[in-house]
Amino acid sequence: MGHQQAYRAAVDGKLLVNKIHRTSELFPFARRLSVAAVFAVATFAASPSHAQSGPFAGMAGTWSGGGTVTLDDGSRERIRCRATYRVGGANMAMTLTCASDAYKFSLQADVVAQGSAISGNWTEASRGVSGSLQGRGGGGNFQVAANAAGFNANLSMRTSGNRQSVSIRADNGFREANISLSK
Repeated sequence: MGHQQAYRAAVDGKLLVNKIHRTSELFPFARRLSVAAVFAVATFAASPSHAQSGPFAGMAGTWSGGGTVTLDDGSRERIRCRATYRVGGANMAMTLTCASDAYKFSLQADVVAQGSAISGNWTEASRGVSGSLQGRGGGGNFQVAANAAGFNANLSMRTSGNRQSVSIRADNGFREANISLSK
């Protein structure tokens, strides 16, 4: 429950004060040590010997943000989203979960790139739908078509630095989703 409050507060741009934050105020040494640890990890991850390569370079990690979803009846709702990408060369596993007060979807996909061709499988867990996907992309820009029995959607994804936009257009289930994420 506390994790959800922290996530919602982060999405809304608010700061939740918790025991760890209060403890770091009381112990300046602990704060300096944690800042040094974060700096060391960031330096290690950004060093050239550990830089990502391949078609999904720069996408690995956890992203969060929000956007809107337009439902079949034409109503539009604001959504909060969280995406996780596990990247290994030409392979990527992705999870994208978005929710509003009345709507939720959870998309999972495993994809592989061969040159600029992208293919794989996807599942939308809350509705029990799964299918295949195919498309093209590289360099942070991807255009993919997701298909299943009775469902077709087009997904467009653009990643630049620590910003990502995701646009989904579907023929049923919902009309579209437009999402902006950052890490």
